[in-house]
Amino acid sequence: MSELHKFIFEGLPVRGMLVRLTDAWQDILARRAANSETGAYPAPVRQLLGEMAAAGVLMQGNIKFNGALVLQIFGDGPVKLGVVEVQPDLSLRATCTQVGEVADDATLSQMVNVHNEGRCAITLDPQDRLPGQQPYQGVVPLFGDRGEKLENISEVLEHYMLQSEQLDTVLVLAADDKVAAGLLIQRLPIEGEGNLAGKADSLMRESVLGQSEDFSRISILTKSLKREELLGLDAETILHRLYWEEPLARFEPLMGEIGPRFACRCNRERVGQMIRSLGTEEVEGIIAEQGQVEVGCDFCGAQYRFDPVDAAGLFTGLPTGLPADVPGGSVH
Repeated sequence: MSELHKFIFEGLPVRGMLVRLTDAWQDILARRAANSETGAYPAPVRQLLGEMAAAGVLMQGNIKFNGALVLQIFGDGPVKLGVVEVQPDLSLRATCTQVGEVADDATLSQMVNVHNEGRCAITLDPQDRLPGQQPYQGVVPLFGDRGEKLENISEVLEHYMLQSEQLDTVLVLAADDKVAAGLLIQRLPIEGEGNLAGKADSLMRESVLGQSEDFSRISILTKSLKREELLGLDAETILHRLYWEEPLARFEPLMGEIGPRFACRCNRERVGQMIRSLGTEEVEGIIAEQGQVEVGCDFCGAQYRFDPVDAAGLFTGLPTGLPADVPGGSVH
């Protein structure tokens, strides 16, 4: 069962979280593999998307925000887009759009950032958005301060967190066919509260970044965690091995109905709204050519079909047919 563990180091300005996505991650991969048009993700794409999924849960769990956190990576390689969406209740979905061949040993830059034009975006979309209110979005490049290409999504997100929250963060991420896991350690604010909305901090706060001896020591311990350990060991063993000499205080794990789990928000009504936005002329053209409008959800594989009567009802207000959800499919 997928699980999220939160903890603090008592008396020290450091907090942490450990996530292990098992059933939720396997569900995402199984739905993709069942799609007859796309087939399963190549191994490097599975690793990238799994690490993004783990990171998305950690970032959502790290903030007090009543809305979706959407983590995206996009660029000029064969992987055009990777998306992870995590709701406040930790339900999540994820997908990648691949347009070219991905080598078995492809790196992050080879998949997304061939000409150093790749970007990572984090969007916070409030559930109760006010009229005219726009989601907050922060964007960072997939390269470092000297223009060097970054080959780990963890490095990209550490850079983002430092820029947006003004807080030192250490991320260790790993994913394979069975597990997507991550460990996050963050230095607590010296004053006030950091947040992903990019509040400006005082010069004093900025001047002490990276100067906490406690955080530096715990960071070194955290970075010693190997990929195979993060994937293969349970949470209890990982936390004990890393921090057995530290004053660790743990909260009740989040799992099951209150923990990370796969859930897709697509439904026939939303798909109908999307089709309506295309306009009457374009929809009529699709029906004339294909006999129906067919839309498949990239996240869960559900397929929605609108025959001529259904499509006409979208524009006249008449009720359309019952949902027709079939695994597999894509947008037509």
